[in-house]
Amino acid sequence: MTYGNRLRATSIAAALVLMVAFGLAFFSAKIEADQGFSQKIFYVHVPMAIVALCGFVFGGIMAIQHLRTGLAKYDLKSYVAIHLSVVLGVGVLLTGAIWAKAAWGTWFEWREPTLVSFLIVFLLYCTYQPLRFSIEDPEKQSRYASVFAVTAGAFVPLNFLAVRLADPYIHPRVLNQAGGDLPDSFRLPFYLGILGMALLFSALYQYELSHKNSRAQLRQLRRKLGGEEEAVGRSAAPQVSSS
Repeated sequence: MTYGNRLRATSIAAALVLMVAFGLAFFSAKIEADQGFSQKIFYVHVPMAIVALCGFVFGGIMAIQHLRTGLAKYDLKSYVAIHLSVVLGVGVLLTGAIWAKAAWGTWFEWREPTLVSFLIVFLLYCTYQPLRFSIEDPEKQSRYASVFAVTAGAFVPLNFLAVRLADPYIHPRVLNQAGGDLPDSFRLPFYLGILGMALLFSALYQYELSHKNSRAQLRQLRRKLGGEEEAVGRSAAPQVSSS
């Protein structure tokens, strides 16, 4: 399966939407009264966090498909989605730490349930790859990885709901009501930021799938050619030895 055409279109769309979103965020959206210019990182940090969490859930859905059908393509899709979401998770924690230091004077607030819950989810998924590649048998590896992805994927929305119900300490709630706590000038760049980050995730997802599919096809071709050469070598060996 090739992803070249969709990858090109998705990449261009992601670049355009993110450019518009960040342009509006920096030049159109008002500067927040309490935090000042440092609040602009919100338009990267929060969309990245939302897309990362959705990517974890998508990885769980693909894992369910793998357990239900046994098809390797769903295991690959689950793996790629979780891998990319972990990468985005690193970005979320870094941008969040920078924002927290500028706004609150601390790199991380351990009393804030929103921050701690995301860190727990991130650390949980950091164990996915070590667990997966600690199993040598390919069938057991994919099956156990899918079970992990389903279990962890179900934990993400439950954790999200628990955080929504908890009392915030200092972290603002963005999606707790219609429009959240966002002023009108913040909403368009914020929603465009989510769309752009989702398109970026999709582009990276298609790129990694395309890369891994190409590698698998090349590996199969090399194995096939190697097998044919080995068979020719075995058939020719008696003639060589007799001469």
